[in-house]
Amino acid sequence: MPRPYVPNDSYARKAAAQGYLARSAFKLESIVEKFGVVRPGDRVLDIGAAPGSWLQVTSKIIGSRGLAVGVDLNPVTFSAENVRTFVCDILTAEFLDLIKPFAPFDAVLSDAAPNTSGIRDRDAELSLALAERVAEAAELHLRLGGSMVIKIFESGDTSLFVKRVRKKFEKVQTYKPPASRERSRETYIVALRKR
Repeated sequence: MPRPYVPNDSYARKAAAQGYLARSAFKLESIVEKFGVVRPGDRVLDIGAAPGSWLQVTSKIIGSRGLAVGVDLNPVTFSAENVRTFVCDILTAEFLDLIKPFAPFDAVLSDAAPNTSGIRDRDAELSLALAERVAEAAELHLRLGGSMVIKIFESGDTSLFVKRVRKKFEKVQTYKPPASRERSRETYIVALRKR
């Protein structure tokens, strides 16, 4: 039986104490620690970047020699010398033109999620559409050997999507960080070393 939603959980309190804009910062920290997807000096594309907690983590890791580009439908509230942010719908043609001048990227990260309706199948379908767009951006603008991380709502189509990603990367696995809520259907597809 899933646990009830508790908005002020330990990760939310920890995020506030450490100055992170959202608890999701700890999800990326866990992914980076386990898989090494972001390194000092990297150029990183962060899709679904608002409010900016993944950019906070990325900015620290990449340092002054790196660059992080954040894109979201909503304005990002985090700023730093090594961060550029844009308000854009990733499903539009404008998105690929917008990120092209910053490519190639060493890592493409996405914590993007659709506005949920509460209808499981519909939400999973919307999540898959976002994931496919992120994978397309990575195919066009991720360097060979680069990494990709995509959040997706688990559904019957998840394994088919993972199978398609495996054709483009040497190592692919799903991962649920400890900071993900137990009741959440989200998982992360971590793809390493683009072919």
